[in-house]
Amino acid sequence: MTTALITGSTAGIGAAFARRLAADGHDLVLVARNTERLREQATELHDRHGVEVEVLAADLADDTGIEAVAARLGETRRPVDLLINNAGFGNKGRYLEVSMADELRMLKVHCEAVLRLTSAAAEAMRGRGRGGVVNVASVAAFVPRGTYGASKAWVVQFTQGAARDLAGSGVRLMALCPGFVRTEFHERAGMGTDSIPGWMWLDADKVAAAALTDLSRGKTVSIPDPRYKALMGAAKLVPRGLLGGISSRTGRKYGPQ
Repeated sequence: MTTALITGSTAGIGAAFARRLAADGHDLVLVARNTERLREQATELHDRHGVEVEVLAADLADDTGIEAVAARLGETRRPVDLLINNAGFGNKGRYLEVSMADELRMLKVHCEAVLRLTSAAAEAMRGRGRGGVVNVASVAAFVPRGTYGASKAWVVQFTQGAARDLAGSGVRLMALCPGFVRTEFHERAGMGTDSIPGWMWLDADKVAAAALTDLSRGKTVSIPDPRYKALMGAAKLVPRGLLGGISSRTGRKYGPQ
C-alpha cells in the first residue's frame, strides 16, 4: 500500500484527490490550515475506506508550514509515494488593486512552496527509484493574466523542466491545468460566478480521476477536459497581443487576478 500527501486537501480538487486515492486503497497525509476540518476529513475517509490517514496542519504561506510538510516528505520510515501540490487561492482585483502583501503571499504558496515541496519529495523518491508529483496549475497558465496566471505558468514550466531532468529515475512529474471547477475557490476569493457559462464548469472528482490517468500515462501536462483542450489549442493560434486583450477582459469578468 502506498501513501499520498495532498496539500489543500479539505476542499475542491484536493478533497477530490483524497476521495479518489482513499477509494483506491492509498494511505493519506492530509495538509491544510484548518485542523478541525482536517480531522473530520480524516475520520470520514478512514471509516469509509479503511485506509490510514494522517493530518498535518500547515500554512504554506509561512516558512514554518513549508518546512513541516517538507520534513514529512523526506521521512524514510513512512515514505510518501505521491505528492499532490494543490494548495492555492485567487485574489480579487486588478493589478495595483491587490495589496503587495497578498501578491507576495500568492507567489509564496503557488511558487516557493511548490518548488520546495516538489524538491523534498522528488529527492526522496529518486532515492527509492519510484514516485510521482502532481502540481496543480490552471489553464490560466497559458494566457497573459496577472499574478495568478503568471504563478501558474511558472508551475507548468518548472514541472516540465524538472520532469525532463528526472527522466529515467522512476519519478514522474505532471502539471495539472484545469479550467473552472466547482469548488470553494471563487467564494473564498469573494468572486461571483453567476456570469460564468454552465458549459465551462468541470467536476472536481472527474478532474482528479483524469489527472491520475494522465500521470500513469507519463504525461507532463494534463488539461483534463476536451473543451479546454480545444480552447487552449485555439489560443495558440491567436496573436499574443490580441490574446492579452481577450484574457484581460474575460479575466475581469470570470477569473482571479
